[in-house]
Amino acid sequence: MLMYPHIDPVALQLGPIAIHWYGLTYLVAFGLFYFLGTRRLAHEPFRSVSLPQPWTRKDVEDILFLGVMGVVVGGRLGYCLFYKPGYYLTHPLEVFFVWQGGMSFHGGLLGVIAAMVWYAHSRGRPFWQVMDFVAPCVPTGLAAGRVGNFINGELWGRFSSPDLPWGMVFPQSGSMMPRHPSQVYQFLLEGLLLFIILWLYARKPRLPRRVSAVFLMGYGAMRFIAEFFREPDDFLGLLALHMSMGQWLCVPMIAFGVWLYWSAGRVTPAPQAAAR
Repeated sequence: MLMYPHIDPVALQLGPIAIHWYGLTYLVAFGLFYFLGTRRLAHEPFRSVSLPQPWTRKDVEDILFLGVMGVVVGGRLGYCLFYKPGYYLTHPLEVFFVWQGGMSFHGGLLGVIAAMVWYAHSRGRPFWQVMDFVAPCVPTGLAAGRVGNFINGELWGRFSSPDLPWGMVFPQSGSMMPRHPSQVYQFLLEGLLLFIILWLYARKPRLPRRVSAVFLMGYGAMRFIAEFFREPDDFLGLLALHMSMGQWLCVPMIAFGVWLYWSAGRVTPAPQAAAR
């Protein structure tokens, strides 16, 4: 049984300005996306695309900028709508109080999708070509976010067996019983494992939509599994069928991913999206 190593959430204090570790993990996530995105330019079909214009580093920069906006806006709105709709309906101004915490991955995903719809339309690129480019670059950012959760000592797991060697006591949870370090589980599953699977899968030319489909199915399945070890939000608890809100949000994600993968084989690739 391990004791949570209390870590000061403030990495650096410069007078009245506090730089938090959680904010730094976001910067790491964005930096990793840019790095992987520039590597992705060498993968097919993106290396061979010529219409409406070739893929360049400028595309990676624009996608990153819009993606950041989508993550922040979508993540916040998703949390307010999915997790505390009643509260924010009566306290609408607090929707903007992002410093109080409260972000949703599923909301952030919808925000990124909306941003990529705008990007694809404005550049004249096929939407699924854009999404297939982005998908393999995302999991490392998710991994960085889970590191931030662990540093903050938040989103801890459910109670574990006292005999579990890596069971961890989180005093801030109000209990001295060992719990699953679910942040670490999610770091390993949704972050590292999903990245390895997607990056290897996407290195070879695939039918349009299929890289995105693997991301949706992979993240949905891994998050669904991890939720069995994560303590449900105290203001929600477990919902129907003893599933958490996170699990219920993963169900349509997995289902859509399965349909997307299947339907990809029934769509003729556009010339500019086809591999050389």
